[in-house]
Amino acid sequence: MGGSPAGWQHGLFTIAMVSGTPWAITAGDFLLVVALVCLFFEVLKSTRTGSSSIVEHMLSMVVFVLFLIEFLLAGAASSSVFFLLMVMSLIDVVAGFAVSITGAGRDVTMGGN
Repeated sequence: MGGSPAGWQHGLFTIAMVSGTPWAITAGDFLLVVALVCLFFEVLKSTRTGSSSIVEHMLSMVVFVLFLIEFLLAGAASSSVFFLLMVMSLIDVVAGFAVSITGAGRDVTMGGN
């Protein structure tokens, strides 16, 4: 078997476009849209400063590492949908640290005046 990722290609619904061409939305497409919305809120959350933000950054890193390990080792995770979810997880990690570093630099600058 090997755990084929064909389940993500399952069509959920079709939208008739003005051009007359049907646009088929798959389960993978829908999952990616949900993940992008979650990523938006996660990046908004990363703008907060405090001791809990460090824990959240570390958890984001753990999630990315788990995505990477599963993508490399699990046959069922070798799909474009899973890869894009892993990239979104990486963006969450990088954005979280970048926002924190930028905010910390601003705090140091303001404190020095």
